[in-house]
Amino acid sequence: MKHFNPNATSLFANAVNLDNIIFDTDSYKLSHFSHTPDGTEIISSYIEARKPWGEIDTALFFGLQIELVKLAGQVVTQADLDEATPYLKAHGFDIYVAGWQHIIDVHGGHLPILIEALPEGTLAPISVPQVRIRNTDARSGWLVSYLETRLLRAIWYASTVASLSHYVVGAIGKRMQTTDGTTNGVAFKLHDFGARGAAARDAAGIGGAAHLVSSMGTDTIMGTLYARNFYGADMAGYSINATEHSTMTALGRKGELEQLTKFVRDNPTGIIACVSDSYDLFHFIKTYLGVDLKQAILARDGTFVVRPDSGDPIEIVPAVIEALMDVFGYTVTDQGYRLLNEKVRVIQGDGVNKDSVVQIMDAMMERGLAIGNIAFGMGGGLLQKVDRDTMGYAMKASANFRDGAWHDVYKDPITAKGSKTSKRGRQGVMLIDGKLTAARVEDIPQGEDMLTEVFWNGVITRLQTFDEIRARAWPKVA
Repeated sequence: MKHFNPNATSLFANAVNLDNIIFDTDSYKLSHFSHTPDGTEIISSYIEARKPWGEIDTALFFGLQIELVKLAGQVVTQADLDEATPYLKAHGFDIYVAGWQHIIDVHGGHLPILIEALPEGTLAPISVPQVRIRNTDARSGWLVSYLETRLLRAIWYASTVASLSHYVVGAIGKRMQTTDGTTNGVAFKLHDFGARGAAARDAAGIGGAAHLVSSMGTDTIMGTLYARNFYGADMAGYSINATEHSTMTALGRKGELEQLTKFVRDNPTGIIACVSDSYDLFHFIKTYLGVDLKQAILARDGTFVVRPDSGDPIEIVPAVIEALMDVFGYTVTDQGYRLLNEKVRVIQGDGVNKDSVVQIMDAMMERGLAIGNIAFGMGGGLLQKVDRDTMGYAMKASANFRDGAWHDVYKDPITAKGSKTSKRGRQGVMLIDGKLTAARVEDIPQGEDMLTEVFWNGVITRLQTFDEIRARAWPKVA
């Protein structure tokens, strides 16, 4: 049997280069070079989120820099063009060989493109452009739309996850302020459990980094790697020692207490978490924790975190907290809410999404329970259950320069009743009364356009660090 390199990207001799930029577009765009009006020299497009997602009415812009790294430098070679031409001919298209050859010969394989964008970490109102892109070579206007597939994919996913995480952490912080009188520790109240549920490794890395803009809790190691490699973060997120069902059930039902005892004994310090519903959640709390290991947990130099993992969380979470209060006691905050003994806390990781988090917290508050008792782990709801339509992300051409003048480009389908009307003219962003607002470039005073250069002719011209992005985006929860 033949053995293959586990890092290989192919198994057969007729493989093609998956990183060939010519392949990375929607098929129908291969023909668009021939659709451009005669005399067109420049095409200007923009990217925006077009609709709110429930209570999320601002989009946290993030992720463009990850894609810019891949677009920088020589990204197309003669070998790429020679490979793509016959392959895509077989796919059904005579591609724009002359256009790609021009980029190779004149620009050395660098993309003749200008990209201007908001600073990453900016909270942009819906329908405010986050990115503007145009060609810098009059023979390469076709390239703007060609890159839509990559640019839009890079921005909608990262920005949607970042917006989601920002909203949830903010919602937790606001309720902590109400019940605990503080937001201390809010950066660890939403934990990323999404790595195994992500569509691919890159999704885990990009989405995981997007989450970390507003949080410091994660089990998605790949997210910390992307934050380091693409944004210079030393260590963007942290995790703790925790069990799972495979470890807690390793000795069967009768051995659960033995496994729990070993876990507590082997970890006398620090924060540790234990999945507690393998068999009987409330027996686990009342007997194992309340009798067998109560003194050991109270003697620990750290916090023991109970993780219920089944049932209706709106009912289960308050019941678990109150059961732990019966065992370990509680104090009452100055705001009048009950807070568990500091030796124990709860994390809910099942059935968690942006809506259920709020519902769980509201149920807790109705029963007089402080939000400081709980943290949340979000998996598929964080990294996977989003799509481009979640916030209506789109890239649209809005102007072209032909015959010596700029001309508006837009769509306004009657059947969409205004929901898909695109912006006209070269789009920019300016502050009006302290609010980011879309505006035509010619209407923005010089030096006040918030879309600034980040990429010019294959060179990243502005590098942004994770610390800078966090400073712009950190939830305002006070």
